[in-house]
Amino acid sequence: RMEGFGCYALPTGTEYRGSLWDGMFHGRGELRFPDGIRYRALWDRGVPTQGKYAFADGLEYDDKKWHYCDGYDRRFYTEICSGFKPPGIPQLTNLDPPKIIPEGCYDCGDGFYNPKTRVVVDYTHKFLRNADDDEHEWITRTCRKAWDVTTEHKPQP
Repeated sequence: RMEGFGCYALPTGTEYRGSLWDGMFHGRGELRFPDGIRYRALWDRGVPTQGKYAFADGLEYDDKKWHYCDGYDRRFYTEICSGFKPPGIPQLTNLDPPKIIPEGCYDCGDGFYNPKTRVVVDYTHKFLRNADDDEHEWITRTCRKAWDVTTEHKPQP
């Protein structure tokens, strides 16, 4: 069985880097998810005893003093770090600039969803999954959609 320091790639694309003992995560180690999220933890026989999540943009999750995107402050993390954009230039996602959504599709967080084919692809257009009825309804109700009509603000002369 694996022991010592090593890297272990899971079939989902997640990778573990850290200490191993008897084939299990044991000691200090980090899970690196395909979307850039990281989970650093102290592991005891495969179970994390203490750890921290860090999002792809560097924001660390704190379950006790979490002030990001709560009921009082709805700014994105990039807005907290860099300030607001000028009026008329909305920031609709935490990514700046946001991903360009293909025509007729939705940005569902881990990729793009095409409601005609009911297929979710990642941001490089590789197949992820077929959406069931519940996911289809949720995506079309809540997710950001590609613009049907391009509009531009034209100041009055």
